[in-house]
Amino acid sequence: MTFNGRKGGNKMTVTIQIRNEKPADYRQVEAMTQRAFWNLYTPGCVEHYVAHQIRSHSDFIPELDFVLLAGQQIIGNVMYTRAHLIAENGQTKPCLTFGPICISPEFQRQGFGKRLLQHSFAAAKALGEDSIVIFGDPTNYVTSGLKSCLKFRVSLPDGSYPAAMLVKELTAGALAGHHWQYQGSPAYDIDVEKAQQFNAVGTSLPKKTQPSQEAFYIISHATVTP
Repeated sequence: MTFNGRKGGNKMTVTIQIRNEKPADYRQVEAMTQRAFWNLYTPGCVEHYVAHQIRSHSDFIPELDFVLLAGQQIIGNVMYTRAHLIAENGQTKPCLTFGPICISPEFQRQGFGKRLLQHSFAAAKALGEDSIVIFGDPTNYVTSGLKSCLKFRVSLPDGSYPAAMLVKELTAGALAGHHWQYQGSPAYDIDVEKAQQFNAVGTSLPKKTQPSQEAFYIISHATVTP
């Protein structure tokens, strides 16, 4: 498929391909992830290390690990792992979560991330999955059909509804009739010190404070009141 976009301020038409990530892609994906997240939420970032680590975890789903290419260049990636929901009656239900998801900085805000997500949603549904729960900035995901966790009665174990916890039903009504508590995957439990030492791009990147970090702090600490 072709896609009209921009790179460096110049209009261009690129051929888009989405396929599963291969081992030969790992280093390139990790470097792209580091560049995409660097200084975005905190000075530096850890998302590139998360990508490096979760591939070997039992909750990781290789069939839902996708890269997006513009021509021959990898410009996007999304990774999924398994998670769980526990109902008020003790019923346990599997669900999915995704992350990291990123688009190379020079290709952001052009619709590539949404295209990648829609592809992954269709693939997840084809595997028989019916629901996704993530943590992220709502402004990045509501256009892809994710909604507040409160609308699906999905809370944290303490009963709170984080503003950044978002839900998508791949099958309509999949979460109806229960109050669910979300149990995330331990695949995302990383050694922060090792993450800070892990450099995927091969060169030193300067850490700095910027406004996006305060915006992240606000949304990540906010809750929705029933």
